[in-house]
Amino acid sequence: MDESYPSLPTSHLLGSVPAAINEEKNASNYEVPGANMQIFPPNNGGERGKGYQTLGSPPEGFEQQPENGSKGVFSISSYTQYFNVDTDIVLNRLMSSLYPIGGDFFSKIDANPDLYGLIWISTTLVFMLAAFGNCATYLMEKHSDSTTSWSFDVSYINLAAGSVYGYAIVVPVAFYFLLQYLGSNASLVRFWCLWGYSLFVFVLASFLLLIPVEFLRWIVIILAGSASACFVALNLRSYIAENLSLMVVAAFFLQFALAIFIKVWFFP
Repeated sequence: MDESYPSLPTSHLLGSVPAAINEEKNASNYEVPGANMQIFPPNNGGERGKGYQTLGSPPEGFEQQPENGSKGVFSISSYTQYFNVDTDIVLNRLMSSLYPIGGDFFSKIDANPDLYGLIWISTTLVFMLAAFGNCATYLMEKHSDSTTSWSFDVSYINLAAGSVYGYAIVVPVAFYFLLQYLGSNASLVRFWCLWGYSLFVFVLASFLLLIPVEFLRWIVIILAGSASACFVALNLRSYIAENLSLMVVAAFFLQFALAIFIKVWFFP
C-alpha cells in the first residue's frame, strides 16, 4: 500500500523551511512608524486639512483664561496661605505678644502673616469671658452673700462675641483705610495678625480675674491692658511713618479702652 503513493520531492520540503525563517526575520526587522494620535471629534475649523488635532497640541483659538479676581476673594482656597503655620510659629508669636517693648513683631510675620491667631485667640477669648465672667460674678456675690445660688447669664456670650469679634475685625480695617488715605503703606492682613495676637494677654488675664478681690482685679486688668496697648502701639510705630504718631496714640488708647470694657462688663 505504501508503494501506491509516490514520494514527494524533498527539494520542495527543504526549500520551504528557509522561506519561513526569512519571513520571520523580515517581520522582526520591520519598524512600526511613529503613531500620530488624534483627538476626536475633529475640530471644525475654517481651514481645510486641520479638522483633526494631535494629542499634544492645544485646540486652535484656545487661551487659558486668568482667574477672576472677584472669585478669588470669595474662594476659600485663596485664604489657605494665611493658615499655613505650624505650632512653633504660633507659639513664637504668642510669646512675642507677651513682650510688648520688642517692637519687632512685623519683622517676624513679614514673610508669612497669618489669620490663624486672629480667629483662634478671638474665639478662645469669647468663651473665656462668657464662662469666667459668670464664675467671677457668682464668686463676688457669694463672697458678700452666702445664700447666693449659681445662675448662668447667656447674654455674656452674645456680648463677648459682638465686642471681641467686632473689635478684632473693625479696628484693623479702620486703621488700614485711614493709613491708606494718609498715603502710608499698610497691609490689612498684617494688621489683623497684629491685633489678633494682641488679645492673647487677655486670655491669660481672665484666669486671674476670677479672684474675688476687686483691688487685685483692677491691678490685673490695668497691667494686661497696658501690655496689650504697648504691644500694638510700639509695633505700629515701627511700621508706619514717623509723622503719624497720632495714629499710634489712638491705637494705644483703643486697646486700653478694650481692657476697661472687659473689666466693667464681664468682671464687675
